[in-house]
Amino acid sequence: MRGWIASGCRMRRRRINRDFTKPEAIQPLIFFPSSFEQVVKALNISPEEYESSLELKEWVRHNKDHKYVPTGLLEAFGFHVNTEP
Repeated sequence: MRGWIASGCRMRRRRINRDFTKPEAIQPLIFFPSSFEQVVKALNISPEEYESSLELKEWVRHNKDHKYVPTGLLEAFGFHVNTEP
């Protein structure tokens, strides 16, 4: 039964990526600061100053439902997160 081979119904072999085991192919993981960390850096405040910063409190009020904000800071400001879309 050579009919299926003769008619061109051959299965293609998938190309295998052999580079995944090479050390130079593995990229280091790069972590970017969160929006919260960027705001804190821009305001130039330390963790001890978070609760007394009015600018940070206002930013948290506007972004608490969409951006990362530490839970302890939300509690300190008295905010509740809306988890529903």
